[in-house]
Amino acid sequence: MNLQSRRNAIKTLALGSSLALVNPYELLARNKKEKIGVALVGLGYYSTDLLAPALQQTEHCYLAGIVTGTPSKAEAWKEKYQIPEKNIYNYQDFDSIADNPDIDVVYVVLPPSMHAEYTIRAAEAGKHVWCEKPMAVTSRECQDMINACKKNKVQLTIGYRLQHEPNTQEYRSIIRDNKLGKVAYVDCAAGYTENRTDHWKQKKEMGGGVIYDMGVYSIQGARMGTDMEPIAVVSAKAISTRPEIYKDGLADVVEAKLEFPGEIYADIKTSFAENINYLTVECAEGNIEMKPYSAYAGVKGESPLGEINHPYQVPWQQANQMDDDALAILENKPPLVPGEEGLRDIKVVEAILKSAETGKRVKV
Repeated sequence: MNLQSRRNAIKTLALGSSLALVNPYELLARNKKEKIGVALVGLGYYSTDLLAPALQQTEHCYLAGIVTGTPSKAEAWKEKYQIPEKNIYNYQDFDSIADNPDIDVVYVVLPPSMHAEYTIRAAEAGKHVWCEKPMAVTSRECQDMINACKKNKVQLTIGYRLQHEPNTQEYRSIIRDNKLGKVAYVDCAAGYTENRTDHWKQKKEMGGGVIYDMGVYSIQGARMGTDMEPIAVVSAKAISTRPEIYKDGLADVVEAKLEFPGEIYADIKTSFAENINYLTVECAEGNIEMKPYSAYAGVKGESPLGEINHPYQVPWQQANQMDDDALAILENKPPLVPGEEGLRDIKVVEAILKSAETGKRVKV
């Protein structure tokens, strides 16, 4: 089945079929190499509400195991998804996952401060790694993760769902193929009203702050919108509009101006204080307008070339992303979004924070 057929099949499931839970272990026994076994590490909102349901729709991978520090969650997931006891781990016995042939991939869905540790431990256990964004808290950690996966000959893929998404791929093709002429300027914003007060996103030691979370989306928008890498952060400001919540230097609003080769600039904004989600790419022959730009569904846009609108429903993006990444493993080909892509964004994050602190232009 080619990529478009696979996407159509997943889309059909997402748009209306009622999915019965089929025991994946019975299916896998028929041909063990047809599907990649995935273990989710961390069973918070993203795993519970998006990744696990998406893994019921995927064609090339399935939910093989879980890693959690909460026994009640382990029991509930075991019953709901028919996960064998031997495929359920906690953070103490995690390394013994190396001896489990059911699990091919460890998907790290933890607070950012834990990404490097569990990516490296998974790689050393001989498992491929899918890691949620932000890749890590520092570029040094990102490089350590890349090195560990290369050393152990496993793939490292970052969970940038939008790079697999058809509306994103369409506007990127317009830019790459110069269909509207040269890009002159990009404006991108991504944010939502975050009402939690005691989540990892509000804790510096866990990788909190808006720049690491929603900020990565606006950085990606600038990079994909120009189809280039930034050479500097011209200016930046990081603001805590709720200092009683965002403490110790954390910001819930960040704005920055990025400079790209050829004196092309991008203004980006990210916020936990308002709902914003758009990407504008100004080209010589007209603008590309994506709004919403980074939502889980409903991503759409327009340009002088026409409407950009490939509809689907949640959690199609996550299913499509994981199927793409599973195929890369099955076919032994480079993943669409390797660790190096996550590293590029964290280098920009570091430059933005330094510019905001010093008030100066900072090279990336």
